[in-house]
Amino acid sequence: MNCPCCSGKIYQECCKPYHTGEKYALTAEALMRSRFSAFAIPNSEYLLETTLPSKRKYHSKNALQEWGETNEWTKLEIIDKPFLNKVEFKAFYIDDEGHQQIHHELSTFKMIQNRWFYVSGEFLE
Repeated sequence: MNCPCCSGKIYQECCKPYHTGEKYALTAEALMRSRFSAFAIPNSEYLLETTLPSKRKYHSKNALQEWGETNEWTKLEIIDKPFLNKVEFKAFYIDDEGHQQIHHELSTFKMIQNRWFYVSGEFLE
């Protein structure tokens, strides 16, 4: 199966090793891609694990799982990487009512002990 993150690689050689804990993403972009794939599969456990520990209280594993399940995640487009810890992207999906949607965000990541975590996102139009 092709990886949902649109890298052009197969899932087993792309995001799966991150999802299974075999290895950690080496860059903020790699983490962002693996998180998109975790929405597409869905894997809320991974989404919570890769959120900065101090920010996890603002997220619900059930809500993350539900958002992944109720939407069909169709494409990820990396727009810009203005800094090592920021990634601007567009996530394309079809919502539960069958409408095409675009989630455009500038995400901030933080590295702690050689591991990247999602901190927050700024929605863009």
